[in-house]
Amino acid sequence: MKKSVLVIATSLRRESNSFTLALAFAEGAKEGGNEVEIVDLHGKDIGFCRGCLACQTGAACPLADDAEAIVERMRNADAIAFATPVYFYEMAGQMKVLLDRSNPLYAVKPAFRDVYLLATAADENPRVADGAAKGLEGWISCFDAARLVGTVVATGVDAPGSIEKRLDAVKRARYMGAGV
Repeated sequence: MKKSVLVIATSLRRESNSFTLALAFAEGAKEGGNEVEIVDLHGKDIGFCRGCLACQTGAACPLADDAEAIVERMRNADAIAFATPVYFYEMAGQMKVLLDRSNPLYAVKPAFRDVYLLATAADENPRVADGAAKGLEGWISCFDAARLVGTVVATGVDAPGSIEKRLDAVKRARYMGAGV
């Protein structure tokens, strides 16, 4: 069955290693016959949630930025893959800001069920992305039908392009995307 797959690349660095994982996942999902869209947060204006809860009452968010359109794409997607660099054993700040701004999804029934995490880190520790996964799982737990389906972590990559030494992770991301 064809699914609508949204891949959100959260690194603010051009040609980032996590963006390479996002592309591989997207290619796999396309090969699997799915409709795929990539949203790159690089260049997007996404402000901090102010906690006014206007979105919970059906009112428009008072912040006029790019978040509303991205959150609408999230609402309509059957599956979402988040690609993030890991900083200080946690997801990138811009990913957390987007998750906070997705508060309007709490008041509706979003389509997504399957959520994926694609992470890169300079650290070699195989558990380096555990904090990012835990944070994402906290967000996922707010949606009864959603679940974290899979995670790919590429460790030991820091400089742009260094993901090339971790082609195993790129292949795993592509394979995981094909299984959406």
